[in-house]
Amino acid sequence: MSWFLFAISTAFLESVRDIFNKKTVSQIDEYILVLSFNLLTAIFASPLLFFNDIPNFGNNFLSALIAIGLFNTIGFLLFFKAIKASDLSIVAPITTLSPIFLLITSPLLVGEFPNAIGILGIFIIVIGAYVLKFQDKSSGYLAPFKSLIKETGPKLMFGVVLVWSITANVDKIGVQNSSPIIWTITAHLSVAVFTLPIVFLKSKLNIQNLKSNFINLILIGFINTLAILSQMSALQLALVSFVIAVKRTSALFNVLWGWLIFREQGIRERIAGSIIMIVGVVVITLSKIF
Repeated sequence: MSWFLFAISTAFLESVRDIFNKKTVSQIDEYILVLSFNLLTAIFASPLLFFNDIPNFGNNFLSALIAIGLFNTIGFLLFFKAIKASDLSIVAPITTLSPIFLLITSPLLVGEFPNAIGILGIFIIVIGAYVLKFQDKSSGYLAPFKSLIKETGPKLMFGVVLVWSITANVDKIGVQNSSPIIWTITAHLSVAVFTLPIVFLKSKLNIQNLKSNFINLILIGFINTLAILSQMSALQLALVSFVIAVKRTSALFNVLWGWLIFREQGIRERIAGSIIMIVGVVVITLSKIF
């Protein structure tokens, strides 16, 4: 079960990182944040090269590197726009829907498909998503889903989930054709390269805000390095859908941070929905055993 320890560590670390993301994105635009976030992660991970052998690169490494740069640039930009637009405790749990998209992308990209118990867990996660906005049920039984679709933050996060269902599989291909350390560094550098021209076009006026937010950016980069290394290690040991499902328990941590730190409202339904989603994650985990 070492894969589970790596995956749950990823979940906790990402939730802590998102506290700083939420605070920082209101002061620095998302383009600069994506660039610094990925560049610093690559820099912090680089010293680990001295403790690891350079692997033989597989034939699919370069194509995976280009794909991860393109898709993660889109995914991260959507993510930061989402947490800027809405409560963290609403948008973060939506990431738990990614296993549903993985039902489509994993068989196509890496030939993995969960069994019947795993599929049951995925649909439990959907029920949890419904409960997140259960307070809107007075407008009709489909209102909770409609509310999620109408609000800007959740709507953007659905796009993030779709993108991440692709990049989770690309990450596995990248790790298999290199190593967790090499992939962590090169994948984040690839996103930084894709983001740099956008920063010059969109963010020239906001670059001066870097100095006042330097500490937060350093913390975000460092915590993300620890999280991504845990994720890559887990991906070497288990199916993509299981690793990502456990990783999405960060949603529950984020709901708690939203309440404790940002004083967000409607916490009862959000905690209940997140717990149901966690149950779905547990079912998916058990499906690996049975």
